[in-house]
Amino acid sequence: MGLISTILIGFIVGLLARALTPGKDPGGFIVTTLIGIAGSLLATFLGRSLGWYQIGQSAGFFAALIGAIILLVVYRMFRRKSY
Repeated sequence: MGLISTILIGFIVGLLARALTPGKDPGGFIVTTLIGIAGSLLATFLGRSLGWYQIGQSAGFFAALIGAIILLVVYRMFRRKSY
């Protein structure tokens, strides 16, 4: 159940990251959602392995949001250069 909830939170986080990050998004809805899921999985893995938070703490949601925003900004930087 932990992986499914992480993916569901990643979906929500991806949408929030897109809304909070200014500028035009070169990716569509699916790309943004996948970036949110990747950010959520990355933040969950790092946060739990480093002992920053445990399952169910709100810090995990905020870490996932920050991770998704960082991945979205990096994606935008590389996507612009490929044109």
